[in-house]
Amino acid sequence: MADAAVRCLRDGRLDGEHAPALAVEGSLQCCPLAARAMLHVVATVATHVAAGKAQARGLVVVAFDRSPEVYLDFMRRRGLDSNSLGRCVRILDCYSDPLGWKQNIQSQQHQEDNGTPYSAKKDNITIFRSVKAVDKLLCSIIDLGTGFEGEGKTYFSVAVDSISSMLRHASVQSISGLLSNLRSHDQISSILWLMHSDLHEPKFSRAFECLSTMVASVKPEVVDSVYGEERIGNISFLEHNYSKAKFHVRLKRRNGRVKHLYEELHVEGYDVKIISISSVSTEVNQSLLPKVQFNLELSEKERSDRAKVVLPFEHQGKDEPIRIYDGRRSLPEAPLDPNLTTKPPLDEIKAPKPATAKGEIHYIRDSDDERPDSDEDPDDDLDI
Repeated sequence: MADAAVRCLRDGRLDGEHAPALAVEGSLQCCPLAARAMLHVVATVATHVAAGKAQARGLVVVAFDRSPEVYLDFMRRRGLDSNSLGRCVRILDCYSDPLGWKQNIQSQQHQEDNGTPYSAKKDNITIFRSVKAVDKLLCSIIDLGTGFEGEGKTYFSVAVDSISSMLRHASVQSISGLLSNLRSHDQISSILWLMHSDLHEPKFSRAFECLSTMVASVKPEVVDSVYGEERIGNISFLEHNYSKAKFHVRLKRRNGRVKHLYEELHVEGYDVKIISISSVSTEVNQSLLPKVQFNLELSEKERSDRAKVVLPFEHQGKDEPIRIYDGRRSLPEAPLDPNLTTKPPLDEIKAPKPATAKGEIHYIRDSDDERPDSDEDPDDDLDI
């Protein structure tokens, strides 16, 4: 569930371990709802932080894809007031002027008009104008996080939106190093990021998945039944995928086990809901069965017939001693006729008929010289 992923982000890190990390993956072409899922998770984490229910005392949002006002407005709709936002949320604005061009233009205009340099200042928004410098970005994130108030060691969470925009300005190695440094920082409680997998090669997406402990994939609800792709020109298809999507969460346990959860993501205006699907896991398990020409399942009659089969060494429970033939005892000798002076041949001895109609196997030795049983290896005479 999405609640399970949010719970891990809320509980934070343990001593001696890295911070838990959530990677939200989506597709710009087929499923544009990954950004809404990211906003939902970020707002939920901020709500827990403001209520004092999380390990973190603050949330730092690194905004690349959308304006900081989008985050603030979405959090206000979730019930966070201005006081809570100013106390618990810091936004590093990498969207407004990522390369510093606007600052240079506005600074020159202000100097020409007033003779004073231009400066921009906002309450909980810090504009970052050098996105190519990943080391400076790391220092700015940590500086904002360490500014939260709290008793003792102050933890904070980090949300990056998105990795795809960062890859336009920096290499995969530098960004993966940034995420690794954030996870290993002793004051960071948890971290989450968004990535549009259809914009990059699969190896890049797998590289960032290895850095995460949880992966949430947002996939389209309706796809073409033949090609598995978007049906171009179908307006109803596009509208459907803009309001509903499949939400697949993969959790990596500390013991190495992986847990898969399946849900549905519904968007109605500004409201985002994630609904659990109980039947999806069963359908997926059935689809994993190999396609063969015979039936792998048993019918009710076959199950009942199998339950009635008496196993060879099963205790019958009829208050009779258990007799198991081990091959070491010979059959009881047949009663001798008093009129005969010699024993009948062994091949004429008939086994006693069983009391019930059960199948039995009787072994008759060829001669009395034959040993009842032998522990010798029958292949001792072979030169192996």
